[in-house]
Amino acid sequence: FVIYSDNLTKVSMFLNTLTPKFYVALTGTSSLISGLILIFEWWYFRKYGTSFIEQVSVSHLRPLLGGVDNSSPTNSNSSNGDADSNRQSVSECKVWRNPLNLFRGAEYNRYTWVTGREPLTYYDMNLSAQDHQTFFTCDSDHLRPADAIMQKAWRERNPQARISAAHESLELEDCATASILLAEEEATTIVEAEKLFKQALKAGEGCYRRSQQLQHHGAQYEAQHRRDTNVLVYIKRRLAMCSRKLGRTREAVKMLRDLMKEFPLLSMFNIHENLLESLLELQNYADVQAVLAKYDDISLPKSATICYTAALLKARAVSDKFSPEAASRRGLSTAEMNAVEAIHRAVEFNPHVPKYLLEMKSLILPPEHILKRGDSEAIAYAFFHLQHWKRVEGLNMKPLYLTEPILTAVSSFLPKRPPLLPIPHLHRDRRQRAATK
Repeated sequence: FVIYSDNLTKVSMFLNTLTPKFYVALTGTSSLISGLILIFEWWYFRKYGTSFIEQVSVSHLRPLLGGVDNSSPTNSNSSNGDADSNRQSVSECKVWRNPLNLFRGAEYNRYTWVTGREPLTYYDMNLSAQDHQTFFTCDSDHLRPADAIMQKAWRERNPQARISAAHESLELEDCATASILLAEEEATTIVEAEKLFKQALKAGEGCYRRSQQLQHHGAQYEAQHRRDTNVLVYIKRRLAMCSRKLGRTREAVKMLRDLMKEFPLLSMFNIHENLLESLLELQNYADVQAVLAKYDDISLPKSATICYTAALLKARAVSDKFSPEAASRRGLSTAEMNAVEAIHRAVEFNPHVPKYLLEMKSLILPPEHILKRGDSEAIAYAFFHLQHWKRVEGLNMKPLYLTEPILTAVSSFLPKRPPLLPIPHLHRDRRQRAATK
């Protein structure tokens, strides 16, 4: 106690001896440091499209501070309910890989060649690099020289260095992940990418069969089999996407169906969204409804593709006979009410989509990662599905034509639902455009 009292006395004496000049210098120094941090943050955001402090906090500090783990099992029924609600809210805020992401070499790089600008942000490419290391590498890669090279290649930031490492890996043996990298980043056309993916498929199937026989021999073999499974699923899905882009849509649908039957538990890849888009291209609406019935479930994470595709089918059923004026006089039929509910649900899930479907906002190339219920998901959905809305007879080339009058005219039919917020100035903008004409 005596030592503590002496230390307290010394501290108080030190503080009493400080002059106002010290506090002025302290304030000036802290302001200078804050200004430098602000300038660095501004420069980093302009260059990479994300906040440096936010990135460091999420990537490094949050695990140290004990982030919430929603994957841990719960015991009681009440805790299960809380875990489900937490998991649903986390899944809506989580950054997801875009299931329909474009090919870097054959598609994204074309934009760079024409404009001289990068279509992807550094943050987006960094997330892709983390995905590649998660899905395409394992702890036993150092035992095989080709896989050891690719393990370093996936961490490389320079695209040319990654491509050179992939070629070096292929010189040693027929490596599936090396062919994947070349198909994604070096191939300049979809035909070249498909050829490389077929080469990767041959190597990937061989590795998958070998690791499948050894997966129960230990944790190391199990991890290797999990990696080989991820590689095989990725290759087959990208081959189906190549077929879809080359006009062989029926072949793409068959490949996606077979892939979903072979690996029914791998929902993380969201293969059903690729299947929905291909079926809509074929105008096979009965099969689209069957897929929605399976995946539009309350226990599964929602997406704009699921919500807006369900709205599209219901709007299509009444679009040729629907009249906003007649509906305001006689009320809504059962089919029209179902369409209203579906559109209302879709707009509530992601309010950013309608303006892209109505072509009131310009589309850009979709990112490789999307935020559920965010603008990035709306861009990715509209980029691939705008043509399907335009194709529906009765919408008069105006996607969500039903949505505009319904959002304001029939809100009285939905008294128990939340207010319809997403498009507050739609009618005013339409009147202004009509007045200018």
